[in-house]
Amino acid sequence: MDVKEHFRSPVRGPRFTSVLGLVLLVGMPVLFVTGLLSYTAYNPGLGPPNDRTPDAGLLGFQLFDWPAGPSWLYWLTQSVHVIGGFVLIPVVLAKLWSVLPKLFVRPPVTSVLHALDRLSLLFLVGGTLFELATGVLNTQLAYWFPGSFYRLHYYGAWVFAAALAVHIATRFAKLRRGLRDEGGEELRAVDPSEETISRRGAVALVGAGSFALFAVTAGQAIGGPLRRTALLAPRGGADPGPEQNGFQINKPAAVRGITARDTGEGWRLSVQKADGGTVRLDHAQLRAMTQTTARLPIACVEGWSTGNQDWRGVRLTDLARLVDAGADDDMFVESLQRTGAFRAVYLRANQVRAGLLALEVNGKPLSLDHGYPARIIVPAAPGVHQTKWVTRLTLGRPA
Repeated sequence: MDVKEHFRSPVRGPRFTSVLGLVLLVGMPVLFVTGLLSYTAYNPGLGPPNDRTPDAGLLGFQLFDWPAGPSWLYWLTQSVHVIGGFVLIPVVLAKLWSVLPKLFVRPPVTSVLHALDRLSLLFLVGGTLFELATGVLNTQLAYWFPGSFYRLHYYGAWVFAAALAVHIATRFAKLRRGLRDEGGEELRAVDPSEETISRRGAVALVGAGSFALFAVTAGQAIGGPLRRTALLAPRGGADPGPEQNGFQINKPAAVRGITARDTGEGWRLSVQKADGGTVRLDHAQLRAMTQTTARLPIACVEGWSTGNQDWRGVRLTDLARLVDAGADDDMFVESLQRTGAFRAVYLRANQVRAGLLALEVNGKPLSLDHGYPARIIVPAAPGVHQTKWVTRLTLGRPA
């Protein structure tokens, strides 16, 4: 008996597969583009430690210098990327189910072109599943990777994009025919079983699955009362109390090896030029400088946001003037933290002009977990660049 005769669902057919394919044709490129925007927001052109793909070669190009505004820019692009990834999971699974009979077509390869086509599908399906799986694990803070998530996810995205381009070039006409329910005989059941759900009902079921995933993940990005609906998100639930400044923490001080002793009376902020002198300031001296208030969010690569908070501190440009730094000087920011990535980052000159060294938030001193005694706040920058427990600022690029 033909193996295909085991697949008897009347739902399978060219139109059902093509409708799902059309959704993915729109959605997956959006994920790829927003992923590239996230990469650009890390300012890889500044090199390590910002760039986590130093061996990327031609794949490591930077689209443009990431702007320091509007303040919600990174929140928007990364929220679309992460939430969109969750929403498309049911569509991807349904699409793979719909074309499962084609896996058993015999002979498996009929020509060189057919072999290349099947090879591109292997990379497309593998790349899609790899990107979705690693993305979900990252949002769940489950770093079960044989290396850096940043690097693996980035390279996987390019494998997926190349395979998708080949797939679109070779299958777009077939997609158009499938939407008219033409062709695709290899997908239709030879001996269909009794219908238990219509194809429209199956599409609606997939849509309901996507909406359910949206409902239990989007709240961590939207914030406010909706944060409690983010049942599958580590940053869901109620906001912490006033002792934690009233909003979500990414990594607490203990996880990063920070103690109260590190941030006590002996703490000093060093401000220096790469080729010049150094100014050292204690907390009281920083508070004696002109203070500026800004209402800004922190948005993280995992897709969650603190929402807007009222930050108060010293403008980075005021600190740069203490060492006669120029308006076009980048800034190298170093933290007291002893463990984890991004213990130091570069900020571009446009970010320096827009950023604060925050000492307070929401009218109170920073809690230790939120970066006391001082942290960086820059509009539209990824959360990992909003460095906590700052100890040194270096203006200009080291030789």
